Amino acid sequence: MSTDDNSLTLVVTAHPDPNSLTHHVAERLASELRPRAVEVADLHREQFDPRFTTADRRAYHEGCNYPSDVAREHGRLERATDLVLVFPVYWWSMPALLKGWIDRVFVNGWAFEYSAASGLRPKLQRLTTHLLLIAGADSGAYERHGHEGALRTQIEHGIVDYVGSRRGATAFIHESEQSPSTATAASVARAVRAVSEAVRADSPPA
Repeated sequence: MSTDDNSLTLVVTAHPDPNSLTHHVAERLASELRPRAVEVADLHREQFDPRFTTADRRAYHEGCNYPSDVAREHGRLERATDLVLVFPVYWWSMPALLKGWIDRVFVNGWAFEYSAASGLRPKLQRLTTHLLLIAGADSGAYERHGHEGALRTQIEHGIVDYVGSRRGATAFIHESEQSPSTATAASVARAVRAVSEAVRADSPPA
């Protein structure tokens, strides 16, 4: 368990309903992690703009001069040792708001550097990224159709590995649209425990 006073876990959510299971899970995770420092970023409440604009495109190619809201998110992530993305699965992917946050924030010059001459140089090695996914379908459907593997490839390999972040825990809560039940509560408890234990076990580099 890390006891570094500088350890901070940034929990990022993307759901419009503050009473949703997604927000319940994020708050439960934050509570489980305390007294470790935790910050919950509610992208809907904060009205983060996910649209990738011409200013974003220019900053992406220059590798600097990022829009002020993007620079603010960079500051948040630079203070964090662990990032936890808590989100509902929409069409076998993350919500557009969270995808836009990734598109705008995990950019060239900050999350990685790329050039034809030197290739790819990831820059987020100090960060560990964990995923906590809220899924409507049951685990059997995910297994039969390969949805879990597809999500892991898309996010763990396509984003986390690309920027050099360490992979943390990935946990699914299935059948999230069913009426609340003992089974759902047990699934939430297992997922929160898996991620919180992974965060507490993670030791940031000196």
